[in-house]
Parts: sequence; structure tokens; C-alpha cells
Amino acid sequence: MTEFAPDTGFRKNRKLKDALLRHKAFSKDGFSERLFGLLFSGLVYPQIWEDPDLDMQAMELQPHHRIVTIGSGGCNMLAYLSKAPASIDVVDLNPHHIALNRLKLAAFKHLPRHTDLVRFLAMPNERSNSQAFDHFLSPKLDEASRTYWNGRKFGRRRVTVFDRNIYETGLLGRFIGAAHLLARLHGVDLKQMTKTRSIREQRQFFEEQVAPLFEKPVVRWITGRKSSLFGLGIPPQQYDELASLAADQSIAPVLKHRLEKLACHFPMRENYFAWQAFARRYASDDEGPLPTYLKPEHYEVIRANVDRVNVHHASFTELLAKEPAASRDRYILLDAQDWMTDQQLSDLWAEITRTARPGARVIFRTAAEKSVIEGRLSPAVRNQWEYSEDKSRDMTALDRSAIYGGFHIYGKKA
Repeated sequence: MTEFAPDTGFRKNRKLKDALLRHKAFSKDGFSERLFGLLFSGLVYPQIWEDPDLDMQAMELQPHHRIVTIGSGGCNMLAYLSKAPASIDVVDLNPHHIALNRLKLAAFKHLPRHTDLVRFLAMPNERSNSQAFDHFLSPKLDEASRTYWNGRKFGRRRVTVFDRNIYETGLLGRFIGAAHLLARLHGVDLKQMTKTRSIREQRQFFEEQVAPLFEKPVVRWITGRKSSLFGLGIPPQQYDELASLAADQSIAPVLKHRLEKLACHFPMRENYFAWQAFARRYASDDEGPLPTYLKPEHYEVIRANVDRVNVHHASFTELLAKEPAASRDRYILLDAQDWMTDQQLSDLWAEITRTARPGARVIFRTAAEKSVIEGRLSPAVRNQWEYSEDKSRDMTALDRSAIYGGFHIYGKKA
């Protein structure tokens, strides 16, 4: 496991700065980039917001596959382990995500039972979780991760967040909390969505309570500013992509459309992403589902295969540059390419193409609908990949997280 500096902020995080910064510091765009980088250098995603069931369907994972994926909140790489692939390399530029990924792996391996795992990673207000960390996990963690979780923030050890509700923390958790507060100021309790009992009731609540919020002057003012959506993990480049979808360059209609899909296209009893958005927690046993990686039917196989994962504080390109040719089968890029310059994109795909075995697949998501690589790669690289356009369109419609405009699948030609 590649070591990381657990308290490194944006100023010292060269990996993140290289990925993000494009403009001079005192320009308008440069200021936005640095503000986003400052916010993104803390914990951003306690839960990953890409649907792992869709990923696994698109990838058709097999036991011999070797996977490279971005870590984020760590949920999806654990879900992939339910298919017992040969290996998973997890990369992330954010050291907080590295620590969270390693903690989740340790929880699977060292907590005694599945009920202990669910209590630790899914249930809010469980005061015994930090004690479980001290007894079962801390002695087994690598030194950097142990130092991170034992470190203090605002006077409390970081690990005590699991005694409360980790999903109310991080940049995304705080953004969702702010959205709930803004809704309450307009007389809407978003948690009432969890009391609906059908798609029809979900749509009624959305149309009567949620949709009108997007017409409020303060909401339109907020969503008209790039910095307002940094809490969603949306960098300035992605904001511009979203704004390009609207005639008036306001992303309020785009956000309304995405939230409508989250609220109305999937039953609440089947969508843990909607539970996090509207309840700020996971459902209890009789209310709805847990994330795929926490379901009891996957517990034993994930636990048995934890050691097949390696977590790296590195970029995707940086990791692949050190790997042999024709050594990987599946690549999961999340939405990282939306951040990239043409040069960064070309460097990434050159390494993917070099390390990909025949039949390899790449999946990724985009803020806008179209694939971001078309017209930006050299013909020598692009011509080695086949785009599954129809399947990508179908997968986009099925993505329960609902926050992306496009899901894309590319396969390496034989």
C-alpha cells in the first residue's frame, strides 16, 4: 500500500494541484480552482455516488479480471469484491479517501460479524463504534491510517464520527445538510420523502414540495455560482459542462431534472442513494436497502477477498505508468475525466491502452450527456477502442444515483 500524508492540505498536495489547476491564481477561473481545491482537500465523499450494480453489469466481472478504479468513498471497490476478481488497485488523490478506503477494508477483515460491520459503517448514533475501532481495527491498520483516525479535529478523534453519523460529514454530507436547511426555511421537510410508499407518492411529493424550490430567487441565485456546487464535488470545469446544457446558462433546471430522476424514477425501497439525499442516512431493515457491499449475501465473499485490494495515493495515470503492458482488464474512471485537460486525457488513455488486455473495458460517467473523450484523443489511441453507444444510453437511464448526464462504456478491440 502506497503511503500517504494524512494531514496534507491543498497547498502541499501536489497530486491534486496538478490535476486541478489550469489558470493563474489571481484570475477569476484560477480563484475558483483554488477555492475548490481547498474544499476538496478534506473528506469529500463518505459514500461514493456511482451505482456499483450498474458498474458490475457493464463490466461483466470475471474471476481472472484485474481492476483499476478510483476510490472515492470506498463503497464500490468493496462491491466489486463480491465478484471475487483477481485484483483491485484503488487510486485517489485525496488522502482522506485513502484513509477511509483502508478503514472499510479493515472493518470487513477484522470486525467479528456482519452485524458489527453494518453497525460500524451504516448505523448512526452507535456510541460503541469508536470502541470497536480501538479493539478490533486500530491494531491492524497501517501506521498512516491509524494516525489519521486517531488524530483530532475540533478536539475529538476523527474516528468518533462513526459514533455519530459519518454521512452527515464530508463536503458532500455538509452540502446535503445545507440543502435540507434551505428547504426547511421555505417550509419543506425533505425527510418526508422517506414516508412515501409508491412511485406515485414520490412523484407527488417531488412535484408539490421539491420542484417549486428551484424557482425560489435565492435558489436560482445560489445555483448560478460555481462555488455553490463545490459541495457536490463539482469542480469549475464540470459546472461549465452542466451550464452548457441550459439555454440561460443556469444550472437550476439541470439540477431539478437530475433530482427528479433520483426522487421519482426508482422506488425508495430500492434506492439507497435517495435515502442518503432525503434522510441523510441509510434505511433500516424494514424501510429499504443497504448499499450493495453491506448486504448480508455478499459478506463472506467480500471478507474472503479483502487482501486482493491495494490502495494507492496516486493518480490513475501515475499508477498505470508503473505497470506492465497488457496487465489489466477493467478500468473505472468515475467522472474524473471531466476535470482533465486534453494533455491529461491523452496521457491517461495512452497508459490505459498500453496496459489493457484484449477485451478490456473502460467505464466512466460525465456531468453532461456526451462522452468527453470523443475528438480529444489521437487516432492511434482512439481507434483501438469501441464505444458501446446503445448500451451506454441504456445504462445512463438505469443509474440510481441519478446525478450524472452520461454513463459510457468502451471496449478494447482484439
